[in-house]
Amino acid sequence: MRSLLRRSTEMVLNGGMSKIGVSQLRRSMVTSCRAVLLPRFGGPEVLDLRDDVDVPHLKPNEVLVRARAVSVNPLDTRMRAGYGRSIYEPLLPVILGRDISGEIAAVGNSVRSLTVGQEVFGALHPTAVRGTYTDYAILAEDELTLKPESISHVEASAIPFAALTAWRALRSTARIKQGQRVLVVGGGGAVGFSAIQLAVAVGCHVSTTCGGESIDRILAAGAEQAVDYTSEDYEASIKGYFDAVLDTIGVPETERMGINLLKRGGHYMTLQGEAASLADMYGLAIGIPIATAMLASKQIQYRFSHGIEYSWTYMRADAEGLHEIRRLSEVGKLKVPVEKTFPIAQVREAHEAKDKRIISGKVVLELD
Repeated sequence: MRSLLRRSTEMVLNGGMSKIGVSQLRRSMVTSCRAVLLPRFGGPEVLDLRDDVDVPHLKPNEVLVRARAVSVNPLDTRMRAGYGRSIYEPLLPVILGRDISGEIAAVGNSVRSLTVGQEVFGALHPTAVRGTYTDYAILAEDELTLKPESISHVEASAIPFAALTAWRALRSTARIKQGQRVLVVGGGGAVGFSAIQLAVAVGCHVSTTCGGESIDRILAAGAEQAVDYTSEDYEASIKGYFDAVLDTIGVPETERMGINLLKRGGHYMTLQGEAASLADMYGLAIGIPIATAMLASKQIQYRFSHGIEYSWTYMRADAEGLHEIRRLSEVGKLKVPVEKTFPIAQVREAHEAKDKRIISGKVVLELD
């Protein structure tokens, strides 16, 4: 890796300075580093690991993180294949990746809650162009929090993007409360499993659909019912009505089931919104208005026919949510199991394993 690392010397003014003051003056300036670039859309073979990718200057609210582990999310493989091309194609090459765990190398002038040398984890917004598949990633201050000491960088990197997606749905949109009933459609994946643990932590009664291999793990996390959709009639097996349904699958069959199982006043939330796909199909100028109209139509339809709220849900930065996710992770109440790790140099193999479903669980890339 061809990079220039410069550290300023510690200054002593008026006979001395506290350790905190000194640490805030310490800065690392990295001009270039390794990064995985996406120069064009396609299969895993298009991913290009380069040694001399520029590192931009930090904005006042930004933090430079020396990455130790970054996870591979479904969004990464979909973006690589062309999902979101209406947004990203004019910006190619881009760097994929959303989750990160590592150490702070530098902070912007207005950053107050974090200092150089601290171990942190967090996640970028879904539309970020400079992602985390790089030795040095840049995130906003509110996209990071201190990494729990009780877990490794690999374990930490698997959590934030999935957990924040679930947080936005259940806590920000549905505003779930203790004693309510929550249904998670697709509880075996990272977002679904995070949602189960967040709802259990609030004190909700949680049911879910999942594959048979995930049942024991889900019940151990506190769900009261886990229905194997591959061998059971899950519509007949799930009893009663729910205050909130998070649908991580988002096909017409699961949407119909989720909506029919909601109480009046309940919230149906799906991860499979149509905005990006319609923008890719028709262009931003036409696709986004079509998506907006489609969403509004469904919201009106279900509000009048079922008395429920309907929404497409996406991950967003949420400082409060990230701090709660950290707290739960610290005490072992929120985790996303990692099935396999790859060195960053084998990023193509990692993506291929996910594309071919050789590995069904979470994959993490390690950087050294």
